Amino acid sequence: MSLLLDASVILAALDSDDAHHEAARALLEDEGVTLSTLDLARYEACNVAVRAWGAPEAAAPILEAVERLAGDGGVIASTQPLLAAATELAERHGISVYDAAYAAAAEARGLRLVSCDERDLVANGLARLPADARAA
Repeated sequence: MSLLLDASVILAALDSDDAHHEAARALLEDEGVTLSTLDLARYEACNVAVRAWGAPEAAAPILEAVERLAGDGGVIASTQPLLAAATELAERHGISVYDAAYAAAAEARGLRLVSCDERDLVANGLARLPADARAA
C-alpha cells in the first residue's frame, strides 16, 4: 500500500498530545506501507514548530521524518502542473491551495492521501484520517 501524508500527519506522529498521535506514529513506523509527502510538508511542519508550538528545536526531528519519507516513497515536488491542479481543487472544495496540493498530488500519483485535517480534507472526501488509512 502506498500513502501520501500531509504535514499534519508528520506533526501528529511527533506530538504526543495530538489526538491522532498513536495512529500517525504507527503509520510512520509501518514497514509494510510506502510513504511519501510533498516538499511543502517541510515548510508547513517547521512553521508549526516555530509559530504554533514555539519550539524551533522541534524542526530538526520534523525534517528527519520528512527525509525518511524521501528515502521511502519520496518527496514530491510542487510543480506548475501540480499547483494548477491544486488551484482547481481548492476552488471546487473551498479549501486552501496548500491542502489541495496534497490532494492533487495523491490523485495524480494514484496514492491514498492521509491527513489529520478533518474539516478541509477528510470531510471533503479528499483524505483519510491516520487511523483509517489502511481501510479498503
